[in-house]
Amino acid sequence: MPRSEHDVLVIGGGVAGLTLALHAADIRPVTLVRPASDDQGASRWAQGGIAAVLSPQDDFDAHVADTLVAGDGLCDERAVRFTVEQGPGAIDWLLSLGVPFTRDPDTAATYPYHLTREGGHGARRIIHVEDATGRAVLDTLMHHTLAHPAITIRDDLTAIDLIADVEGHCRGARCLDQQGALLELLAADTILATGGASGLYRHATSPNPASGEGMAMAAELGAELMNLEFQQFHPTCLYDPEGPPFLISEAVRGEGGHLLNARGERFMLALDERAELAPRDIVARAIDAEMQDTGAAHVWLDIRHLGEAAIRHHFPTIHAHCASRGLDIARQPIPVVPAAHYSCGGIATGLDGASTVPHLYAIGEAACTGLHGANRMASNSLLECLVFARSCAARLGGPAQPSRAALSTREAGDLVVDIQQIRQWRLAMREIMSRNVAIVRWDNGLDAAAAELNALSRDVAPVVGQATPNAPLASLWHALRLARLTVKAAHARRESRGLHYNPDCPHHAQSPAGSSPLPSRLHLADLDEAE
Repeated sequence: MPRSEHDVLVIGGGVAGLTLALHAADIRPVTLVRPASDDQGASRWAQGGIAAVLSPQDDFDAHVADTLVAGDGLCDERAVRFTVEQGPGAIDWLLSLGVPFTRDPDTAATYPYHLTREGGHGARRIIHVEDATGRAVLDTLMHHTLAHPAITIRDDLTAIDLIADVEGHCRGARCLDQQGALLELLAADTILATGGASGLYRHATSPNPASGEGMAMAAELGAELMNLEFQQFHPTCLYDPEGPPFLISEAVRGEGGHLLNARGERFMLALDERAELAPRDIVARAIDAEMQDTGAAHVWLDIRHLGEAAIRHHFPTIHAHCASRGLDIARQPIPVVPAAHYSCGGIATGLDGASTVPHLYAIGEAACTGLHGANRMASNSLLECLVFARSCAARLGGPAQPSRAALSTREAGDLVVDIQQIRQWRLAMREIMSRNVAIVRWDNGLDAAAAELNALSRDVAPVVGQATPNAPLASLWHALRLARLTVKAAHARRESRGLHYNPDCPHHAQSPAGSSPLPSRLHLADLDEAE
């Protein structure tokens, strides 16, 4: 099998991966494995913006407090404060690169760029590029990455697993090229920026969601995973069974949008004093309950009262996209449903992105830093990508320590797997997760999910062991193992907290006096014991 030597290997090219590559490449050469599909990943579809303390009327303590409330008692306060305090510097860096943030038209404004407000925030602190922030940031970062002489981009490769030396340290990744040939990229340090796990579910808010492949690859090397049960469902994805998914930004509610049930009535006012601006877990459960109560396939998000000029000004992308699908949002309410959106759990890391496996780092949605706790607050995700990518790059600033130890290898089989069979297995997995492990989970549903996923795993495992490696099969196997770990984590949390709601244990568990609720921590060995 061909091998090549690298210094810093970054897997994933969204906002987190590109930010790290640009910072690390000023010190060490970087190889960036970035398949073309990364252009359609979660970063590009982040509409609302980036939360940061930028206005003179705002302060760090307020942002910290709002994040802790949204995280429902499970945030790591040290990680929250670190992220919040690093936010303004990260925004200044983006401005220096030329990200075209939307300016405030008010000449009397105390901050030159327009700041919006989203659910859970007590102040306007979301800087944005109209309603397409992710796309603008990604395009700007990609422009600079392409121009950097110390960054080599491999867009012809897909990573399928990680490589360990005999000491168990990460030393790179095994990849497939576009012809299906295997090759090994050996590296002194490897960084996973592979995204979350929304693709475990039938409906997600981006057209090409990750399915936790990076999380599972890290777990196979022994990395600790944390808080997998906290999968965020965005309350408002455009309802259109015939078309691709499209996110209706949180900022639409931040600017005054009203949620209406099938009877045309606002329902959030009676449930939470923050109404439509309550944290996402509360809003998503409320929408789900309304749909269950009325039998409706969706609810409505109404912004007609804002007026067409304001709608076109604040939400040009959303307005244009909905118009392309036959919906005039200035004259009609928008049909919306919750959809899998963001994984608050992932690879457990420190403030520098380091995992529990030496020389393996994780940043962005693949990581669990402690920032989000049991529920991510709106627009803290791009902030986390930027802050932890910059922090991880600083950690990588020391001299490289390449391994001289022998590397673990894996034999490849020769069985050719029908791609249609892989698709059927993946669809079955998504149906199981969507039916039993979504916005509301019951004990009997989790039991059923565990049994069905175990059976599916027994069908797939022999094929994985005998098959010629291919990217769809590797992705399925990683996703299936992560789905089983997610069910295990959900079953173990005997309470309802944040994004994890189980009517069989509907209240917070009582913690010992003076202590905080514990995050869930899992290793792949926990899954193997259940096989």
